[in-house]
Amino acid sequence: MHNGFVDYIYLILIILALVMLANRLKLAYPIVLVLGGLALSFVVRFHGVAIRPDLIFFIFLPPLLYEAAWQTSWRSFWKWRRVITSFAFPIVILTSCVVAFASNAIIPGFTLALGFLLGGIVSPPDAVSATSIMKNVKVPRSMVSIIEGESLLNDASSLIVFRFALAAVLTGQFHLGNAVGTFFLVVIMGVAIGLAVGLIFYGIHRLLPTTSSIEVVLTLVTPYCMYYTAEYFHFSGVLAVVSGGLLLSNQRQSMLSYRSRIEGVNVWANLTFVFNGLIFLLIGLQLPTIIADLGNIGFTTALGYGLAISLVLIVARILCALGASLFTMFMSRFITVAEANPGWRSPLVLGWAGMRGVVSLAAALSIPVLMNDGTPFPHRNLILFITFIVILVTLVGQGLTLPWLIRKLNIDTNENNIAEQELQLRHRITEASLKHLQERLATETFHGVRISKMVKRLQEDLLFLQEDIDDVNNAHIDSLADYQDIYLDTVQYQRNILNALDKEGIFEEELTKKYAALLDIEEYKVRAKLLNTSDLRERSHE
Repeated sequence: MHNGFVDYIYLILIILALVMLANRLKLAYPIVLVLGGLALSFVVRFHGVAIRPDLIFFIFLPPLLYEAAWQTSWRSFWKWRRVITSFAFPIVILTSCVVAFASNAIIPGFTLALGFLLGGIVSPPDAVSATSIMKNVKVPRSMVSIIEGESLLNDASSLIVFRFALAAVLTGQFHLGNAVGTFFLVVIMGVAIGLAVGLIFYGIHRLLPTTSSIEVVLTLVTPYCMYYTAEYFHFSGVLAVVSGGLLLSNQRQSMLSYRSRIEGVNVWANLTFVFNGLIFLLIGLQLPTIIADLGNIGFTTALGYGLAISLVLIVARILCALGASLFTMFMSRFITVAEANPGWRSPLVLGWAGMRGVVSLAAALSIPVLMNDGTPFPHRNLILFITFIVILVTLVGQGLTLPWLIRKLNIDTNENNIAEQELQLRHRITEASLKHLQERLATETFHGVRISKMVKRLQEDLLFLQEDIDDVNNAHIDSLADYQDIYLDTVQYQRNILNALDKEGIFEEELTKKYAALLDIEEYKVRAKLLNTSDLRERSHE
């Protein structure tokens, strides 16, 4: 046990080094981590590090889904709900069917039930890979919203297909009517349990005397309670976490204190970073074990099957995405849709962004070794190998070419500029705050100079924001950038003075740490604004 823990410490250090390498190479870190895991798999020390399906499904999956739901914009999710649900349910199920019939035709002795089992395993794309790649290129926010929304739901649909197909293989029986009824029951009850558990935790946050530390820990416990409760009753734990997460994220302002929100963001960001890093590295580490388990099937033959299924999967998703675009154009004649004419470029990118991840490999590993009668499970090792090849081909092959495809297609990003929106939002909030404060001062009597200073500061903030907006409208960005550069230099100078005072030991260390944290927050705010200014400068030169 001790050695196993040390191995994971080594893996985390390796992850940090590989992510830094990915940043230097300007590549999406999932690609570099998988390739690094492949290289690391030849190191003898890490031969015993394997993916345990129960570890992935219960330890890793709930918090990653919950964090994704927490970060999802409900407004965007609702706007693109039809596209998201079509990718997450009909397209995943249709892709599973295509893979089932293709594998049944290509692989000797591969039954249709095994084909559906394989289809349920490899059909759900991994959104972490696609969104991390899209950060390096300019794409419409709507495209990212669709991929993120799809990732919240597609694991549920694919795992349900996997569950039905596995039962059909083990029992030799499959009833379509019962399967359809059970499918809807699993989905509806999974959502209901997620909402019910979410409401319980909402009440705990609102009614009990919690602290910021307790609230942050409660957010860590919540997804596990949702997932375990739903799975205990044999419903969809994935949909329970997603529905409950969306509910609570929409109530975060009333449910959590400001301190809990600030602390929670940092905790969750680092937790999901480590979890995602371990997941992608573990994928690459499985190669020797999977190859060794092929048995009598030749490596070249198995590789050919894997590449063939990968090609079928990629083509099927692209055709489904283009078909969904045509269907949307047709339905726009009868109902109101988010985008009446999606065209073919964006659907093609969405189709190409279907990279597979650890959920697929964990599902394949969860296939039992033996059937109910004690005989070996048919083609289990081949299914594992094909799944690994599909992940490798889609994650590395499509992942490396996705930025090139986006640039080649010249995707139109003519949406409301986020930087301009932020300026306008801050201007309106400041203006409204100043008006509210002035109205209150006109009707109530207050004493002290601090309140007058507050009014003066709001007036100055409003003046600066109006100047920023004028600079944006007149394409005069350089003056704003100069101001931010000087401000950052001043913050760094203040930090140097604080460090010098801390070394002298004149002030309490607790006090210097407090002001160091305040300077970090100030630098974070200014650097966030500086990034927006960079976007505005690029836009002004276009």
